Amino acid sequence: MRAATRSTCAYCGVGCGVLLTPDGHGGLDVKGDPDHPANRGRLCSKGAALGETVGLDERLLAPRWHGREIGWDAALQTVADRFANTIARHGPDSVAFYVSGQLLTEDYYVANKLMKGFIGSANIDTNSRLCMASTVAGHRRAFGTDTVPGTYEDLDEADLVVLVGSNLAWCHPVLYQRVLAARAARGTRIVVIDPRRTASCEQADMHLALAPGSDVALFNTLLVALREGGALDEGFLRHVEGSDDTLEAAHADDPAKTGLSAEEIDAFCRMWMGTERVVTVFSQGVNQSAQGSDKVNAILNCHLATGRIGRPGMGPFSVTGQPNAMGGREVGGLANTLACHLELEDPAHRAAVQAFWESGPLPQAPGLKAVEMFRAVGRGDIRALWIIHTNPAVSMPDADAVKAAIAGCDFVVVSDVTGATDTARLADMLLPATAWAEKDGTVTNSDRTISRQRAVLPAPGAARPDWAILAEVGRRMGFHAAFDYAGPAEIFREYAALSGIAGQMGRDFDISGLGALDEAGYAALPPTRWPVSPGRSGGRFFGDGRFFHPGGKARMLPVTARPPAARAGRRYPFRLNTGRIRDQWHTMTRTALSPRLSAHLAEPFLDLHPEDAARLKVSAADLVRVKSPEGQAILRARITRDVAPGQVFAPMHWTGETAPSARIDALVAAVTDPVSGQPESKAAVAAVERFDAAWYGFAVSATPLAPEAEYWARARTPAGWRAELAGRAPVADWEAEARRLFGLPDAPLQSLMDACRGSARLAFLDGDRLIAALFVSRAPVAVMRDYLVTLPGTAVPEALTGRTPADRPDPGPVLCSCFGVGVNTILTAVERQGLMSVDAVGQALQAGTNCGSCRSEIAGLIARAQTKEAAE
Repeated sequence: MRAATRSTCAYCGVGCGVLLTPDGHGGLDVKGDPDHPANRGRLCSKGAALGETVGLDERLLAPRWHGREIGWDAALQTVADRFANTIARHGPDSVAFYVSGQLLTEDYYVANKLMKGFIGSANIDTNSRLCMASTVAGHRRAFGTDTVPGTYEDLDEADLVVLVGSNLAWCHPVLYQRVLAARAARGTRIVVIDPRRTASCEQADMHLALAPGSDVALFNTLLVALREGGALDEGFLRHVEGSDDTLEAAHADDPAKTGLSAEEIDAFCRMWMGTERVVTVFSQGVNQSAQGSDKVNAILNCHLATGRIGRPGMGPFSVTGQPNAMGGREVGGLANTLACHLELEDPAHRAAVQAFWESGPLPQAPGLKAVEMFRAVGRGDIRALWIIHTNPAVSMPDADAVKAAIAGCDFVVVSDVTGATDTARLADMLLPATAWAEKDGTVTNSDRTISRQRAVLPAPGAARPDWAILAEVGRRMGFHAAFDYAGPAEIFREYAALSGIAGQMGRDFDISGLGALDEAGYAALPPTRWPVSPGRSGGRFFGDGRFFHPGGKARMLPVTARPPAARAGRRYPFRLNTGRIRDQWHTMTRTALSPRLSAHLAEPFLDLHPEDAARLKVSAADLVRVKSPEGQAILRARITRDVAPGQVFAPMHWTGETAPSARIDALVAAVTDPVSGQPESKAAVAAVERFDAAWYGFAVSATPLAPEAEYWARARTPAGWRAELAGRAPVADWEAEARRLFGLPDAPLQSLMDACRGSARLAFLDGDRLIAALFVSRAPVAVMRDYLVTLPGTAVPEALTGRTPADRPDPGPVLCSCFGVGVNTILTAVERQGLMSVDAVGQALQAGTNCGSCRSEIAGLIARAQTKEAAE
C-alpha cells in the first residue's frame, strides 16, 4: 500500500497537518497528522471531509477564451499581450492583480514580484484584506512590524482565554479543542465577547454580549481598571511609548457604549486583572470593522501595559481565516507592503528589494486596496484585471457593484480550479489552475509555522500550478531572467535569501536559515516556525521588551470607541451581522462538493430574535426579505435568542451558483477602516419583512437541478441533489414545471395534485427507481427532508408520502457532520438511554468526539429533552 503523504489542510489558518492516501478511484483518504504541532492528529468536520472535494465534476480542465477552449500558448500570449499593451497605453497602474489566501507562498511571491517589481505598480491586493488587514495595521502600529507574538502552546498554558469576535468552536474547532483540553487539565477559564451567542459560549464562564462595534470602549475600560487596580507593569512599560496619552484617552471613553451592565464589566475586568496568564484571541468580529485597527490596538494596549506578551500562556493572538493568509502577509501580498515585512514606503527597503530582484524602480506609494481597487475597475481606471482563486463577485462588500465592475472591465483573467463561480462566469480568459491536493509548496499558519503542501494527486487535464502560470506570463512580458524558475523549491530559496536581507535590516521575518535547502531538503521540510536564521529560531516575540520601531520600543495608541459607520434608523432598523457557519467555507467552491458538509445547514438563513419575529409576523421556516441601501436578499428565518432584539445574523457562503437570492455581501456597504482598508462586514443596517410566497417547494433529484424561481437554494446529497424553492407567481402546470426543473421531458410520472389546497407531489421514475421528486404547497413544505434526500436511485413506491416508513428510523437533520449523526438519533438516545451529558452522548453515538464543533448543539438537545421530561 502506498505510504500516506504528509500535507496541510486547505481551509482555515490553524494549518492542520493531514495524511493523504489516494483511494485508487480519484479520491483521497484523509486523516489528521498526529505529528503536526498545530493539530496533533485532530481535524474538524471540513478537514475530515476533504477527500469528498477532489472530484473533477466542476473542474476547469483547459484554458477558455470567451467560453471557447484554447491552448496554453495562445492563452498565455493573450494575457501577456493584453497586460503589456494596457500598460503601454495607460501606465502600470491601469492593471491590477486580486489574489487569495488560497495561494501557496511560492505562488504569492511570484505574483508580488511580477506586479511590484516588474510591472511597477503596487496594485496587487488579496482577499485577506477582507479578514485580517486590521490586525496587520494594529501590529505594525504597536510593534513596528506585523508580528504574531505568541504560539499555539500559549493556549495550552493559559489560565484565561478571552475570545473577542471569534466563534472559535465553529471557525477554528481544532484550536477550540486545545482550549477545552487546557480547561480540563488546568481549569482554564473562557470569556466570550460577542454580540451574538455562538457555539463558543457553551463552555464559557462568561459571555459579554456587547453592542456591535463597541470593543474599543470595553478594552479602554479594562485598561483604566488595570491602572486603578495597580496591575500595570512599570518595568515593562519602560519598553513602551505612548502609555500616558493612551491611558488618558481610555479614561475619557464611556463604558456605557458597550451596552453591558456595570456588574458584567467589573466581573470581566477583575477576572482579566487577577489572571497573569491571559491569552486574548481575536478574529473577524474585531477585524471586519470600520474601527478594526483601533479595536486591535485597544487589545494590544492592555497586554503591553501589563507586560502580558511574549511569555508562556499570555499575549494577544490573532487567528486567521485562510490557510495561507499569513504567507500572503509575509510575501507582501497586500497593496501597502513589500515582501519579508519590508515597508513599501521606506526608500531603503525599496532599494534593497529592487537590487535583489534586479528590477526597475518599485512603486513608491501603496497600491489600491481591495475596495478601492474594484471601485477603480468600475470607473475604468483599471482596464486589465487578473483574479486568482477568489470570488469577489460574491465576497466583496457591495457585491452587486463589484460584479458590475468586473463585467464592465476591458480585460479580465480568472485563474481557478472551476469555471462555475459567479466571478469566473465574468472572465474573458479562464486559466485552469491546480487544486489543493495537486499543489506543491508551503503555507504559513496563524502561529508562524511554515508547513509543506505536497501534491498527492496528478494535475488533471491541462491544469498548471499558479507560480508556473504567473512566471510564464512574466517571461512573455519580457522579464525572462527574473521568472526563469524550475520549480517551487527554487522560488522558496530565493524568498528565503531575500528574508535574510530583511533580517539584516532589522526586520522580524527571517527564514534565511532555510535558504540553502536543496530539492530533497525542501521536499522533506518539516513544520517549522519562523524566524529561522543564524542565532534565531522560532518561538515567542517581545517577552524581552525588544520591538521593531526605531528605538526598539513598542507603542501604545490612544483610541476612542466610535459607533459603526452605518446608522440604524426607521427605514433600516436592524443591525446585520455576517459570518461563517460550521461546515461551509468561503463561497463553497470546495465545501459544497461534499454532501456531508451540506447536510447540517442546507440553505441560507437569517437569525431573528423572537420579539422581532412576533412584531414582523414571521414564524419559524418562513422566508424573509432582507433589504439594505445596497441590495436585498431572501433567506429562511431562524427564530433564536442567540441574537439580541434589533440584531440579525446571516451567513456569507451562498452564491449565484447555490442560492442567487442569498448573496449576503450584496447588502453590506463598502465602508472601510481608514487605516487598514478592511471593510465593515459585521454592522450593516437592514430592514426585514416576511416574504409572502404563492407557493413553496422541496425537490430531490439524482442529477443537478435547474431552478427558475424567485427563491431557490440547492445542495448536494449522497444520492444527488436537494433544493428549496419558492415563488410569488402562481404556476399553472406543475407537471410541466417539474419536467423542466429536472430536465426529464419523457420520464414516467406519479403525481398527487390538489388544486384547491394548492399542493402537488410529483415523482419521476426509471422503472421502479426514483429519479426525482417535487413537493409543493402554499405553506413551507412539511416533509421529512433528511429521509427524502436518500431516495433518488432507489426503489421507493411510497416516496410521495414524504414520510419515513413506520419500520424505518428517521435520523433527522444531520447534527454531527464528522460521524453523520442526526438530531432524532441523538434525542432518541438521550430519552431511551438516559444520557445526561454531551460526553455520554459521545460515548454512545460518537457524536461530538472528533472536532467537537457540534457539542453546543448536542447540549441544546439534551436541555430540550430534559425540559420536555419535566413538562410531562
